[in-house]
Amino acid sequence: MNFKKLATFAAAAIIATPLFATGAKAYELVVPSLDYRTGPYAPSGIPYANGFADYLTLLNEKGGIEGVKVKLVPCETGYNTKVGVECYEKVKDEAPSRSLVVHPLSTGITYQLIPKASSDQIPIHSMGYGRTSAVNGAVFPWVFNFPATYWDGAAVFVKYIGEKSGGMDKLKGKKIALVYHNSAYGKEPIRTLESMGAKYGFNVMLLPVDHPGQEQKATWLQVRREKPDWVLMWGWGVMNQVAIKEAASIRFPMDRFIGIWWSGSEQDVLPAGDDAHGYLSGAFTAPGDGFPLHAEIKKVVYGANKGAGEADRVGEVGYNRGIIAGVYFEEAVRTAMKIHKTKEVTPAMVRDGYESLNLTEARLNEIGLPNFAQPVQISCDNHAGPRKVAIQRWDAKAKKFDIISKWYDTDREITDALIAEDSAAYAKENNITPKCM
Repeated sequence: MNFKKLATFAAAAIIATPLFATGAKAYELVVPSLDYRTGPYAPSGIPYANGFADYLTLLNEKGGIEGVKVKLVPCETGYNTKVGVECYEKVKDEAPSRSLVVHPLSTGITYQLIPKASSDQIPIHSMGYGRTSAVNGAVFPWVFNFPATYWDGAAVFVKYIGEKSGGMDKLKGKKIALVYHNSAYGKEPIRTLESMGAKYGFNVMLLPVDHPGQEQKATWLQVRREKPDWVLMWGWGVMNQVAIKEAASIRFPMDRFIGIWWSGSEQDVLPAGDDAHGYLSGAFTAPGDGFPLHAEIKKVVYGANKGAGEADRVGEVGYNRGIIAGVYFEEAVRTAMKIHKTKEVTPAMVRDGYESLNLTEARLNEIGLPNFAQPVQISCDNHAGPRKVAIQRWDAKAKKFDIISKWYDTDREITDALIAEDSAAYAKENNITPKCM
């Protein structure tokens, strides 16, 4: 027998055989989950990770996205920037599709990944966090931060305070304190608040809290001494719980204490008991589990013992943020498949899907989320979508949050000018010629 000829024939046969005839796994849509289920930020990280995982499990139980299953790849970061970058490097080339998008779940990690992911041509969705000037897709084509930014949150909080004060002109002479995590995340709203202070005549009092945020006695003694009219908070994890308890200890009125959306979950207020009643925070999704999608998750996912957490925590604020991140991913992938006429989408194709995203109210209803979030339409010059923010309030007796306001628009005169300035500076520093892809 001529073994040389036989080997040549066998090699040719292998090359000629179609992929799926070899028994190789079908194409999967890879999406990493940079989780933090451990450490001082776990109270905030766990519900989000569970909501994201459960929604993707639901999709797979229903056949995937257009028949293609999703491959979730978790990686524990502990909300540590260095570890987060290591996680990204570990998962970015995961087979078969590579990571179709990365959700850093940390402003610090986002800042580090912007140049890396852009070079690797992997889109980033820093949903309601990260670098605000990434709104400008001509400078940041691979970064999306819809449905709202930290600068929008700060602007809306000032609008809400103005409304409660009897008009924006009544802000003159008032003092607004910012209690913030002493990191890139916590510092994000400072420029917006200072610009709005100059515009409306109020003073901004800056109170940084060092990682992880468990020591705040001095901060709240300063609040008691300086007597600000309102306190805003950019906190995360255990810092939120401590701040709310400390505010209650000095009897600061909860109806004048507003946290950003990452400072407004059940885990933040429950430790303070009844003292947290009336606490306010920003929101870009509705709270609670009273939506058809939640019932479907409980039936299909938890009914099959495939839930990522406990069924009775479905519908928590952080959980709902994980759900909407999953919805955005699904819709971006569907859009990419339609644009490129293939189900085997790549990260670059999914980037196009995010930039062409048009999530309507009708589609949200179809998914089972009526009046859950604002419709989102993305374009090259708008990677942040509607930029609308509502205010929610904690009811300690009923143990639930309620949306108590309209959906406010941002102050575009302030925020758009800051976005243009910051994105232009970034483009200059990095030799980027702004353009749409």
